[in-house]
Amino acid sequence: MADTPRNDRFLKTVYQVHDPVEVRDMYDRWAASYDTELIEENGYAQPRRCAEMLSRYLTDRRVEILDIGCGTGLSGAALAEAGYGVIDGCDFSAGMLEKARGTGFYRRLFGADLNAPPLDAADGAYGAAVAVGVFGFGHIQPECLDEILRIVSPGAPLVIGLNEHFYEDGALTAKLDALAVDGRIDRLAEEHGEHIRGTGVTGWVIAVRKTGDGG
Repeated sequence: MADTPRNDRFLKTVYQVHDPVEVRDMYDRWAASYDTELIEENGYAQPRRCAEMLSRYLTDRRVEILDIGCGTGLSGAALAEAGYGVIDGCDFSAGMLEKARGTGFYRRLFGADLNAPPLDAADGAYGAAVAVGVFGFGHIQPECLDEILRIVSPGAPLVIGLNEHFYEDGALTAKLDALAVDGRIDRLAEEHGEHIRGTGVTGWVIAVRKTGDGG
């Protein structure tokens, strides 16, 4: 019997796993083949799209950026290509962090469960943050936006990339709307486009900015 294709083992089932421990273990196992599946086999577009979106609202390439759910470092690579030079990363999976460590794009990497804050970062520590492909069913939930706002400084942009299914669910956009109504963020942009080309799934890139009262 032929081996099951890698994307049948991971990519096609990733959002069917909801238990946090199972999610972490799956990403640990996936780390070795993640870049091949996402980039080479399926044309993962969100890291590039999110880096381009950040470039519109953050012209200072020296600002400290947190790559939330950094995985193997695909987003870090896109940020570095866009000219950003001070990038930290955090992730729930030790296996993913180990791969990211080998890229050389990150100043600091640390473990983090966004659904069980706090993060290992001081209030206002970062001048920007990106969260690429981390919000989703069984993954990071919208409530963690409160913790993300804690660790970025007033005026800092936050760029989020997510697939069309979780966007259409509405939980994330409802949380962003509530934060905007409370005066904690300004909504900057939302753009629909490519997500993972090989799967036919599209996605959204959302940019917001923490206000001076963002908490």
